[in-house]
Amino acid sequence: MKQRLTVLGSTGSIGTSTLDVVARHPERYEVFALSAATQVDLMLAQCAQFTPRFAVMASAPHARQLEEKLRQSGLATHVLHEADALETIASHPDVDAVMAAIVGAAGLAPCLAAARTGKRLLLANKEALVVGGGLFMQTVREGGATLLPIDSEHSAIFQCLPEDPTTWPDRVDSILLTASGGPFRQRDPATLSQITPEQACAHPNFSMGRKISVDSATMMNKALEVIEARWLFDLAPDQIKVVIHPQQIIHSMVQFKDSSILAQLGTPDMRVPIAVGLAWPERIASGASRLDFSALSALAFEDADAIRFPGLHLSWQALKAAEGTTAVLNAANEVAVGQFLSGRLRFDHIHAVNLATLDAVSPSKPDSLAALLDLDAQSRRAAEQAAGLLAA
Repeated sequence: MKQRLTVLGSTGSIGTSTLDVVARHPERYEVFALSAATQVDLMLAQCAQFTPRFAVMASAPHARQLEEKLRQSGLATHVLHEADALETIASHPDVDAVMAAIVGAAGLAPCLAAARTGKRLLLANKEALVVGGGLFMQTVREGGATLLPIDSEHSAIFQCLPEDPTTWPDRVDSILLTASGGPFRQRDPATLSQITPEQACAHPNFSMGRKISVDSATMMNKALEVIEARWLFDLAPDQIKVVIHPQQIIHSMVQFKDSSILAQLGTPDMRVPIAVGLAWPERIASGASRLDFSALSALAFEDADAIRFPGLHLSWQALKAAEGTTAVLNAANEVAVGQFLSGRLRFDHIHAVNLATLDAVSPSKPDSLAALLDLDAQSRRAAEQAAGLLAA
């Protein structure tokens, strides 16, 4: 029987890569539903290729545009745009697996819905764990969901760890998340104030969305991944380490208590971890090119410079603070990056906004989705105020 799949964020880089893998295996997968924000024409093309039962657009005007184009094309996909539409297609009883590729806290509610209803949840939305933390993992356990990481680093860790999680405390010493260092790895920190959005979005290895690209440039993406790893693998913050590896051939490593290290290697292509998540515990063709060891240059490793990348070190501080602090950090960063991309905030002020918001908001442990959303909203208001003061 084919696995029926919902792709949340199907027009983004992870979504399109997921559909590329799916298209290579029509005998294994059937697309049940797709969602997008504003890219009507790309969604139309995806509906024509994969004939999903449902397509979700973020707003009524975009939904109406898609409906009209589907009608003109003779396609039967039903368009949704209601507030709970994402939860509907994530938790639908006919769905087996959900690719969660919506960037930011907006992806939290449908991720929780998928977890609550016991889906195979392919998690590319790191903010679900950064914001949701313990509540999200509790929902996964209670719903009987299968949680599979799609971030290349967390997928690498998952592939290197022993299959039985109960053995991890006795065997695992630490994990090492690798990072490219982004486009400013060797830039003079004194010049960071001059960086433009176009420069920050020019990732050296991957083509990604603008928000994720900026996070890579500040290494806040790695800060969020440290937080995500803490919850995914039930590790203490000090057991998670970060090393810069510009070539991104080694995607991450596990160090065991006997000092041996297992690493997962491959070309930097997101279709590999996507294929792992879709087929686990089996392996299927991803479409990625294979490593040619004879053509590889030397593999380099560096410490993460705290002066150039101060945001990275906020992850350990937030994890050791009150639960909910990581949600504050995520909200602050989303606001700060948005202000930078719109030209209202300097690149080097992103970290300043994050610090000011952490100082302004004292969270209590969130015990529900409503509490998480309230904390997110409070943090965003504080971040907007901080950004306004810095821009003045």
